Amino acid sequence: MDAIVTWNKGLSFTGTANSGFKIQLGADKDVGGDDDGFRPLELMALSLAGCTGMDVISILLKKREVITAFEVKVHHGRAEQYPKVFTDAVLEFHVTGHGIKENSVLRSIELSSEIYCPAQAMLSQIMPIEIKYFIYEDLGEDIRTLVSTGVYKSN
Repeated sequence: MDAIVTWNKGLSFTGTANSGFKIQLGADKDVGGDDDGFRPLELMALSLAGCTGMDVISILLKKREVITAFEVKVHHGRAEQYPKVFTDAVLEFHVTGHGIKENSVLRSIELSSEIYCPAQAMLSQIMPIEIKYFIYEDLGEDIRTLVSTGVYKSN
């Protein structure tokens, strides 16, 4: 895999990878940027959430679970001193649907965490990643009720 960032102006870049899609990168105004794009560490957080999210939803759909909404939230702690690296992460899987089986959610998270997600495999070697899940029953008209919660693992 190859990636390239091309400087636009100031602290603004456009990133491109093998897929050909482009993404805008920028910096906060308080460090001289124009506040006009994703911050590089935001992309790392999105990579973790996206990588595991794609695994988990793919597995749940193969298990024929009826999913009506799905989201992965990632919360990162950061060091106070430069280079202000991530110190830990909490992944939250929010799964909404009809009659979703908790063991299906757990198995999907397990497979992503232990086998499929390279972002999680890399980042878990340098920081603890706690994984939580929330399962909701879809009651229609944007109404849902919490059915189950749990923690998959903590490093």
